[in-house]
Amino acid sequence: MLNQLVAFILGEQQYALALTTVQRVVRMVEVTPLPKAPEIVLGVIDFQGNIVPVMSIRKRFGLPEPETNLGDQLIVAEMATRRVALVVNSVTGVLERTAEEVTEAEKIVPGVQYVEGITRLEGGIVFIHNLEHFLSGKEERQLDGLLAQTAGRG
Repeated sequence: MLNQLVAFILGEQQYALALTTVQRVVRMVEVTPLPKAPEIVLGVIDFQGNIVPVMSIRKRFGLPEPETNLGDQLIVAEMATRRVALVVNSVTGVLERTAEEVTEAEKIVPGVQYVEGITRLEGGIVFIHNLEHFLSGKEERQLDGLLAQTAGRG
């Protein structure tokens, strides 16, 4: 069985998400700050009439967070509980990998939460994210409360 992955770049490193979770890739738009949001939430955007939280993968991984610019892209993806937008430098395309070409992250780094697998490309290693583990339970509840308040004001 083939794993279809959307590959993207953050800084110098390639990452990927399962294609089944990705709805659309759009160019960067202005992000409205969301006061008291979890640290990894940069704010919200209006995406097709819906308020969507914008997440920073960089902050989740403790990477430096440069200012976003209009050259960046947003990956709009669907988690089990919500739609989110992830800030990336650029999307490089769709990769296809067999199960044998993907190593479970647990086998390499036990206890890693946000990465479900690792695969190789000619240019190096690609970390495959697991969006379902991206937010902690506490962050989910905090974000739910803030988004409910925002929707109530709209």
